Amino acid sequence: MGHLDHASFGWLTPVLSYAMACTGAALGLRCTVRALGATGRARRNWLLAAASAIATGIWTMHFVAMLGFGVSGTEIRYDVPLTILSLLVALVVVGAGVFAVGYGRGRGRALALGGLTTGLGVASMHYLGMAALRLHGSVRYDPMLVALSVAIAVVAATAALWAGLNIKSPVAVVGASLVMGGAVSSMHYTGMLAVSVRVSPSATALPGAAVMQFVFPLAVGLGSYLFVTSAFVALSPTAREREATAAAQRPVGSTAH
Repeated sequence: MGHLDHASFGWLTPVLSYAMACTGAALGLRCTVRALGATGRARRNWLLAAASAIATGIWTMHFVAMLGFGVSGTEIRYDVPLTILSLLVALVVVGAGVFAVGYGRGRGRALALGGLTTGLGVASMHYLGMAALRLHGSVRYDPMLVALSVAIAVVAATAALWAGLNIKSPVAVVGASLVMGGAVSSMHYTGMLAVSVRVSPSATALPGAAVMQFVFPLAVGLGSYLFVTSAFVALSPTAREREATAAAQRPVGSTAH
């Protein structure tokens, strides 16, 4: 059995991955708040931004954490198509969950459906990302811990969507995003605890890309997207601010006809 190291860079990757999850959650919540206060095309665009932020945060969290993953006795590489597929799965299923909540008529039913869909999608993203691993040996999973990680993903996703519907103030959003980031990180590391590797030493070159050749640049790029989008959302006026500006620009004494 190969010895698994989940933090080969010390606390750097767990802390940085948690920060990515929190940033994506906070941005997603703020975009959802904006969406629920908008109509038509504006609501759709804010929901798309929310879904991309949450999905990007979760995916980046996973692969930043994987930068610190190592197995004694074998190098690790990543299958590029599967890695990209895991990102696309995250975007699609998180989008489905966010839109179910954003347009759902029955709030409770939409929340349950959206939370289940998004949670299962997050878990699928995680295990697709793990399926992209290429190493000299075989990977096995503890079924109970896998089931627990999926349950955590569903609960975390439901809580995130509930927060998007019910939490409005920036301070509350920050608190909720810290909790949600912790839940996403817990799901990841619970899933990683389920992993065991039986190493089969070999001199054969592994297929796929090394982590620093592909995963690291992609994670940096997506992380940059999160921070740039966060700045845009923070600087864009809310619906209330737009109404206040419009009211201030009306001529004194004018009335609506």
